[in-house]
Amino acid sequence: MSTDALRIALVGNPNCGKTALFNLLTGARQKVANYAGVTVERKVGSTTLKSGRTVSVIDLPGAYSLTPSTPDETITRDVVLGQRADEPAPDAIVAVVDATNLPMNLRLVLELKRLGRPMVLSLNMADVARDRGLQIDTARLAAELGMPVVETVAVQSQGHTALLAQLEQQATWPEQAVATDAATTPAQLQREVRRILALAAPGAMQFKRFNHRLDAIVMHPVWGLLMLAVLLFLIFQAVFAWAAWPMDAIEASVGWVGGQITEHMADGALRSLLVDGIVAGVGGVLVFLPQILILFFFILLLEDSGYLPRAAFLLDTVMGKVGLSGRAFIPLLSSFACAIPGIMAARTIPNWRDRLATIMVAPLMTCSARLPVYALLIAAFVPSREVGPFNLQGITLFGLYVGGVVSAMAVAWFLKRVWSKSSYQPLMLELPPYRWPNLRNLAIGLWERARIFLRRVGGIIFALTVLLWFLASYPGAPDGATGAAIQYSYAGQLGQALQVIFAPIGFNWQISIALVPGLAAREVAVGALGTVYALSGAEDQVTEKLLPVIAQTWSLATAYALIAWFVFAPQCLATLAVVKRETNSWRYPLIMAAYLFGLAYLAAFVTYRVTLWLSA
Repeated sequence: MSTDALRIALVGNPNCGKTALFNLLTGARQKVANYAGVTVERKVGSTTLKSGRTVSVIDLPGAYSLTPSTPDETITRDVVLGQRADEPAPDAIVAVVDATNLPMNLRLVLELKRLGRPMVLSLNMADVARDRGLQIDTARLAAELGMPVVETVAVQSQGHTALLAQLEQQATWPEQAVATDAATTPAQLQREVRRILALAAPGAMQFKRFNHRLDAIVMHPVWGLLMLAVLLFLIFQAVFAWAAWPMDAIEASVGWVGGQITEHMADGALRSLLVDGIVAGVGGVLVFLPQILILFFFILLLEDSGYLPRAAFLLDTVMGKVGLSGRAFIPLLSSFACAIPGIMAARTIPNWRDRLATIMVAPLMTCSARLPVYALLIAAFVPSREVGPFNLQGITLFGLYVGGVVSAMAVAWFLKRVWSKSSYQPLMLELPPYRWPNLRNLAIGLWERARIFLRRVGGIIFALTVLLWFLASYPGAPDGATGAAIQYSYAGQLGQALQVIFAPIGFNWQISIALVPGLAAREVAVGALGTVYALSGAEDQVTEKLLPVIAQTWSLATAYALIAWFVFAPQCLATLAVVKRETNSWRYPLIMAAYLFGLAYLAAFVTYRVTLWLSA
């Protein structure tokens, strides 16, 4: 047997369990990146067979056909055909199919078979099909397809054993004949699927995949919307309630590190950099990791269970009122985590005007980068008291998320009804069956998110914190200066200049400074405030905690104005770059930056003035 690394590609329809199988095969030995030149995600991992041979596994984007209708399907077609200069053709294809949905999944398998590549069929979720009474004759199916067929259960720790055994025997797989006739039509493919299933799985065409009683509630136009609202409300309550203990632990650890450095180092520039710059800045952002992971946990849970596409259908009519398709729901929900994957997910929307409208409003969804700012300001200015069975801080956070959604819908209505004057496009989307979420997939998804966040903390946030510390520390205060040294620094001078612009909305020069690095990454604003106030020396406590300082020095109107600003805050530079790549034009990211800045300034101005008027 060859000892060379074997490159295999996992190919299958969306919702067939392909990524779960990829996670099972590769575990933590995987990396996520984008295909060169496009914003389509690629996952590559590795596993080792009993023989010692290494297998490189490529998880290709889900596709329904090799005649692509989306960028994702184009990438899948190009990779399996070996048409990408940066991605050689795989040595073999593992066609992953949902055993409970063979009529749909086998059409892609027949298209792949005609390419003449070495193939094996992974009959995934075979246990679910068997438990529900669907009998599949795998030997007959293998004979009709002319390729090995193995059963896999991607949610079980040993559910890939049969597939690994087949990969050991890959050199013995039968050769597939390359098709030379004219392209097969969808109708011909479906007739061939029916013929094969009549022989190998006679009950597949009548198999019931869905729990219609449960769907009658979940997708009810009234009860379903109420259930979705309650579900989202409880998620945001959990973001505050569950994260309290780990956040306190991280905050205490950061304070201890700062204290140890102060105690064991002589006063000077290096200690100031470590304590006032790195510990105050990076530590101030790191403390919000538990809240971000809790939010991601629920998003992954809903996605893995099959609920998210149903929520998209449920909201299709509501979103249609503002001119968006329900298909925009999943990109917009993804934007709660980060606007970048949300904007990328809009590629699945076929209509260009619908796709553009979704891209333009995605930044208004409350991304996880806003969460540190919201958490800081809510904790400082909203009492932590019970309102019935709920927490007032959690209710406030939920209200901010609702505000982002309402704003997005209003902007979408303007874009679709006034600007582009386009009509509503009905939603067509395949519903997956309900499934119990898999703990392994949840753990891997959370680890990936934590790794991305920590990489940002150790990369761009660290770099910006050090840069801000330098700008805030130099040049030093002149002889006879009466104010804090930072006021005479480069950052202080910049803050004083920007305060002319931001004073009408209640922002002081410290906030004005923090908004500048926040353009690179929103969560940096919290670390920037920590650095600026630490160097301001306005309070003895400031090197220990930012929270009591802003609670004592900011007015309520300023705090509310800053919250309103971040509901509409101009996007980070990385998001604007992705918008440019997705639209292939600088026009739309520039329009996005301009309208978000305008809305943010207007919202902060109104909030500041109204709060001053009410508190007078």
